[in-house]
Amino acid sequence: MEELEHTCPQLVTVLTEPAIFAKDTSCECRAPHEKLSIAQARRGTPMDRPVRVYADGIFDLFHSGHARALMQAKNLFPNAYLIVGVCSDELTHKYKGFTVMTEDERYEALRHCRYVDEVVRDAPWTLTQDFLEKHQIDFVAHDDIPYSSAGTEDVYKHIKEAGMFVPTQRTEGISTSDLITRIVRDYDLYARRNLQRGYTAKELNVSFINEKKYRLQNQVDRMKEKVKTVEEKSKHFVYRVEEKSHDLIQKWEEKSREFIGNFLELFGPDGTWKQVFSERSGRMISYAMSPRGSPSNSPPRQLSPSRSLSPPSRWSQPRPASPSSPKEAS
Repeated sequence: MEELEHTCPQLVTVLTEPAIFAKDTSCECRAPHEKLSIAQARRGTPMDRPVRVYADGIFDLFHSGHARALMQAKNLFPNAYLIVGVCSDELTHKYKGFTVMTEDERYEALRHCRYVDEVVRDAPWTLTQDFLEKHQIDFVAHDDIPYSSAGTEDVYKHIKEAGMFVPTQRTEGISTSDLITRIVRDYDLYARRNLQRGYTAKELNVSFINEKKYRLQNQVDRMKEKVKTVEEKSKHFVYRVEEKSHDLIQKWEEKSREFIGNFLELFGPDGTWKQVFSERSGRMISYAMSPRGSPSNSPPRQLSPSRSLSPPSRWSQPRPASPSSPKEAS
């Protein structure tokens, strides 16, 4: 954007500022306004001035269908200057019906559409030759469906006969009437919403009984929302508990497998405990079969003086040696 401001400041002004309102006097062109054919306009001639295209309407509840129609009108020719006429409340209420937006609101909505170059306030319901010459209009853009109003079958009939009419395409599924139909269809919902936002029953043209009914319904909806919130929180809590339980069970299974593995490794048929027991049993058997001798430097065992020696038995007395000669025997 900064580079664009340095290179082309006028273009930035056009993009950021709203469209101008048409002056009471006719616009000033750099060259005399000469009549163009559609073929000439499509070739981009004349080069010294833009092709002036006019589109009019009510533009109540300005929506994407309006914007797309103006986009088509703007892109009809290589060098187009789009003038949009907006009818006043007086004319609209007389020939079409009541509007949601006021004329000033509709004027301002058009000014901020990117395709609009100029806005004509209090535009005529039927285009006259004086109006076309005053604003030096080359072509009129509108959808090709006959627009019956003000006692005529088609208010654009004379424009078509003069070769100044260029058709645009309607956007299906969106129109001011469609939007109003949605509001009427869902009136209770919108009334309840606006009561909840602070609008009074008088401002909404709601009766006393309907006001109480709508407020009760709003309370019921709030209670339902609270119950729904509690249910969602409960579901979330249960889900977290289940998730935690699943994690705990998984960890318990892992620890159990680890414990069983350690137990089998220690006490199994080929476990460590069997090897230790076998080694100990072998050492005990070998010790029993070949005990170690007493150390040579151990002191002799002495009896305590307080203990009396038992009398020697006759079997324990030494037998006399037999005499080696008769003399010794006598």
